[in-house]
Amino acid sequence: MKQINQYIDTVFYDPDPILEEVISSIKENGMPSISVSPSSGKLLTMLVSIAGAKNILEIGALGGYSGICLARGFGEEGTLTSLELKDEYAELAGSNLTKAGFGNQVSYMAGPALENLETLVSDQKRFDFFFIDADKANYDNYLEYCIKLADPGALIVADNMLAGGSVADPDATPKRYTEFMKKFNKMVANHPRLESLLLPIGDGMTVSRVKE
Repeated sequence: MKQINQYIDTVFYDPDPILEEVISSIKENGMPSISVSPSSGKLLTMLVSIAGAKNILEIGALGGYSGICLARGFGEEGTLTSLELKDEYAELAGSNLTKAGFGNQVSYMAGPALENLETLVSDQKRFDFFFIDADKANYDNYLEYCIKLADPGALIVADNMLAGGSVADPDATPKRYTEFMKKFNKMVANHPRLESLLLPIGDGMTVSRVKE
């Protein structure tokens, strides 16, 4: 799996100074190096563009790497709402999105994501694209909120669904979230409101379409 992803990143990804600066800023601020892979980021951009999505909700901002990738898909017309537990992470992400030219199109809601999701539901907000990349134990809860907030036909993308290959390979070293990912994969695969598929890129992404 690692060799395959290295091959994909080498062949299909061009050096990107803006994203490389984001990676550097994350390291400089002592934050974990857990941004999506280069090819996963490119896939996010392509999915947003192909779907024509204009109102995106991101759960888990970190330093803004995935946020930039998402925003690149909607160009000058879209908006990104990003939920991030830590204020300092949201501030860095906002700074990096501004440097990338999307400062006026992104807003951050700091604090526990479930509380902010409940606020968005209460405010009757609607989104046409979702990206989940936060604490794995709450993925199932995040999914249900995303469905509540979704326009018909919206896409819901979740990261880390292969957990380093451990969801499928009994010989792989389990991650602390392996069982959560196994549960989530089955959940999206069998959810009556979703049409889903797991893509083995990066650490694995599920792409789900909310049925109309």
